Amino acid sequence: MSFLAVFDVDGTLVDSQHHIGAAMDHAHDAAGLERLPHARVLEIVGLSLPEAFAHLHPNLDESSRAALVAGYKDAFSAVRTRMGEAGAPLYPGVAEGLERLGAMPDLLIGAATGKSRRGLDSVFDTHDLRRHFVTAQCADDHPSKPHPGMLLAALAETGSEADRAAMIGDTEFDIAMGRAAGMATIGVTWGYHGADRLQAAGADHLAEDFAGLEALILELAQ
Repeated sequence: MSFLAVFDVDGTLVDSQHHIGAAMDHAHDAAGLERLPHARVLEIVGLSLPEAFAHLHPNLDESSRAALVAGYKDAFSAVRTRMGEAGAPLYPGVAEGLERLGAMPDLLIGAATGKSRRGLDSVFDTHDLRRHFVTAQCADDHPSKPHPGMLLAALAETGSEADRAAMIGDTEFDIAMGRAAGMATIGVTWGYHGADRLQAAGADHLAEDFAGLEALILELAQ
């Protein structure tokens, strides 16, 4: 039976912090709000935008948070165009690692991301990754992480079972989502939340680089 490895995108496959930070700054400027520290912004990467702004600004009313969401969306495409690939590069080993994993029989690769479909398509096309993924779930179609909806859809779409699948990500939201879906969880320590938070969230395994991640996936798939 095939094994399904589902990857988060921001902070796991691509280092998109500069794109995200610039779009956040624009959204706050447009709303007349003080810009947030970069570290604070990175804490909510992975959540859908409405949920992210609810975390960042719990005391703002819904219409004000909706304005921030709109401002972020307006800015992100322009930021991505201005910065180009250099603003959101693949992490070391990702391109080569996905090539190897994608060539393995009985191993399926999926994505589950807080990005919009447009944002996910841009990452796939910019880095020529689309061909590796048999399922790609995004924030446009599902509740925000850590709700397991994206993973349940990925399992259904691929005909996989939760006990033959793993969620791979860099944030506690990824780990909580994987656990809620009944999947194994692998936290990667090169992203935005760090090993301590991933362990506290209940990650089954930690990977310090993509080579180590590959080894964990193959071990789980056996």
